[in-house]
Amino acid sequence: MRFLSTRGNCPPVSFSQAVATGLAPDGGLYLPEKLPDIVPCLREWEPLSYQELTFAFFRLFATDMEEDTLRSVIFNSYGKFDHEKVAPLIQLGGNLHILELFHGPTLAFKDFALQLLGNLYEEQIRASGKKLNILGATSGDTGAAAIHGLLGKVGVNIFILYPDGRISALQERQMTCTGADNVFPLAIEGSFDDAQNVLKEVFEEESFKLEFGLSAVNSINLARIIAQCVYYIYAWFQLPPGKRDNVEFVVPTGNFGNVLAGWLASRMGLPVAGFKVATNQNDILHRLFRSGRYEIGKLQPSCAPSMDIKVASNFERFIYYSENEDCSRVRQVMNEFKSTGVYNFEDFKKNNFSSSAATDADIEAIIGRVYDEYDYLVDPHTACTFKEIDPRKTSVLLATAHPAKFPEIIQRATGIEPRFDSLELLKKRKIVKYPISPDKEAIQDFIRSRAVADSGALA
Repeated sequence: MRFLSTRGNCPPVSFSQAVATGLAPDGGLYLPEKLPDIVPCLREWEPLSYQELTFAFFRLFATDMEEDTLRSVIFNSYGKFDHEKVAPLIQLGGNLHILELFHGPTLAFKDFALQLLGNLYEEQIRASGKKLNILGATSGDTGAAAIHGLLGKVGVNIFILYPDGRISALQERQMTCTGADNVFPLAIEGSFDDAQNVLKEVFEEESFKLEFGLSAVNSINLARIIAQCVYYIYAWFQLPPGKRDNVEFVVPTGNFGNVLAGWLASRMGLPVAGFKVATNQNDILHRLFRSGRYEIGKLQPSCAPSMDIKVASNFERFIYYSENEDCSRVRQVMNEFKSTGVYNFEDFKKNNFSSSAATDADIEAIIGRVYDEYDYLVDPHTACTFKEIDPRKTSVLLATAHPAKFPEIIQRATGIEPRFDSLELLKKRKIVKYPISPDKEAIQDFIRSRAVADSGALA
């Protein structure tokens, strides 16, 4: 299988090339040349374990990898999850279900993709002999998951940009208290969007990217989206057959990657009635699905910080399909949005999407209500999914982080302080971070000074 850029101005590449490159040379995002049809596979896949299902799904895309290598990478990636099902589906009551995606090593859904991506990078380094420098930006959970996917691996250094003072204390400690020599948490002045913007500027300089073997771990990386498709399929299999015909996945999202993965699975044939985008008070996506107007708003720091995002970078992939895979239209939309901060879609195709938005006050009230009604703790991001639920549908709400990562708001809402042993240990460790301005030259200079030696571009 080959992979194309959403902007259409660079040659198609293999799976391994798309993973190694991250952002396409023309500034676009990679997608499969043609999405596979998984309908004939569903009956065969239903009894598989999570690892086996992931392997079967990835075989459709990673056609340039040896099957034994691919299997080893996948099975190693989910060995550190603390639940035998990896992604268990819990019934809260009636038609309401919650998909727990926080059983990985950093207690967040990002582990599903980034444990795998870290092992893919390790395999590429082994096969090519070329070392890598990984650059990412995070609004909270991506950074911790990316770091723990690459922790101590030989031949790779990882640089993570994050907004200083705008993520939770425990999210920061997961990045800054590892003690690993190949980890560099870069605390920037500004917001996540500032970090994301400068990351793209660095990647757009092709000579620098090639010189330092630079690759991206953000959800712009195709492997992350493919990995996240799997838990939608797995969740659908965990539902009783009689409840599968009218399923709506409700997904807390800021960067659009998580919900995009489910939507792509549905385009491949997974029978899904719809997807609800659940935002916090930074509601660019809610406003888009309500009005067809894509517009940058003022960023409001919230109690669900991983969703404090003004521009959803993965939305470009949705535009590609929404505009009938017309790369010239994608370029037009993205250029106008970049220059004006707004784009009005004349005939916006919702494609089975709806949306909701929750304020900080909503979130705290929801956490308390869910605990009272179901004896179940949810983190502030997952709480957004409870804002609007259609009781006529089989609702699957995605729980994207363990509540112990956000103890202050949980305690205010319920009187309970959630704890997790690995997080308690972090409180005793020294924080090591590197303050830096969100400036392309400053980031490049830092990478030059700390880059793993003998880096090179992967062929």
